[in-house]
Amino acid sequence: MELIFIRHLKTKGNRLRQYIGVTDEPLDQPVLLREYPNADTVVVSPLKRCIQTAELIYPGKGQMICPGLRECDFGEFEKKTYEELKNHPAYQKWLDSGGAAAFPGGEGREAFVKRSVAAFEEAVRKLMENGCRRASFVVHGGTIMAVLSEFDREKRDFYQWQVANGEGFLAKLDETDWKSGKKQLTEIRKI
Repeated sequence: MELIFIRHLKTKGNRLRQYIGVTDEPLDQPVLLREYPNADTVVVSPLKRCIQTAELIYPGKGQMICPGLRECDFGEFEKKTYEELKNHPAYQKWLDSGGAAAFPGGEGREAFVKRSVAAFEEAVRKLMENGCRRASFVVHGGTIMAVLSEFDREKRDFYQWQVANGEGFLAKLDETDWKSGKKQLTEIRKI
């Protein structure tokens, strides 16, 4: 099975370089500037920015909405910029942890990755049951980092998978290996 991972297009918060996690904002300027690979099934986060991006890329195609694939909850840092946070002690603590510490009032990376991975595994199970050959996951940058850092055969770092809005990756999943417990993604490349 081939899997496409696409980060949603830009929102106003992305343009302003804010931490946008649970805020359900729409796309800022919903225009496609490139073509994307076709998909049999489209899996999306429940947030507007992902649903709208999927509608633009795959018009008329039904969407499998997966609540567990939503972005990380940034807690008190939500809708704030680096400039607004740079002198905040809790933000400095988060930076010093390499981004692993929990956001005050929000999620920590470990909990976020665990949630994202569980939702991804459930989506893959459904895709296999339905005989899907190529699926597109239109989700968030953090979700892509969580899933790929967990299932990349080469075990590359979480931050290795940062991707700009509207960009993403293509990966392969061997269904026989996956079903036998060897859960990994291979031949991952940028699209």
